[in-house]
Amino acid sequence: MVFAMNSAPAPVDFWTSILRGWSGRCPRCGEGALFGSFLKMKNHCTACELALEAYRADDAPAYFTIFVVGHIVVPLVLLLERWGNEPPLWVHALLWLPLSVVLALYLLPHIKGAVIAALWSQRIASPKPSAPKPSAGGLDSSV
Repeated sequence: MVFAMNSAPAPVDFWTSILRGWSGRCPRCGEGALFGSFLKMKNHCTACELALEAYRADDAPAYFTIFVVGHIVVPLVLLLERWGNEPPLWVHALLWLPLSVVLALYLLPHIKGAVIAALWSQRIASPKPSAPKPSAGGLDSSV
């Protein structure tokens, strides 16, 4: 989907933008990729030229991923402990460590895309970092 210079894209509702972000697509047009690599966000959408660098997810995706993985793995651990005749610890390590890593690696880019889409849909952009202010009088204070 290519937009003409004078035409603006149609408005997008919250849940549509979240689903687009979850799938790694631009929250506005759904065409361009959100990420250039595994978790490296692109500066702008290649399809609709939406500037994406202002929407920073920071640590939120990691926290949400830990929350979700914990709520999946911990009940399974407890079920195995209860109905699995209390297996040895090596069985738990063999099962739950790889499952936790695989779930986290699968969910993290999806959750990051959804967080970025939520920030975009609510117009919550990070302020641009300010340039350092020159010292008074233009003199170097380290002399």
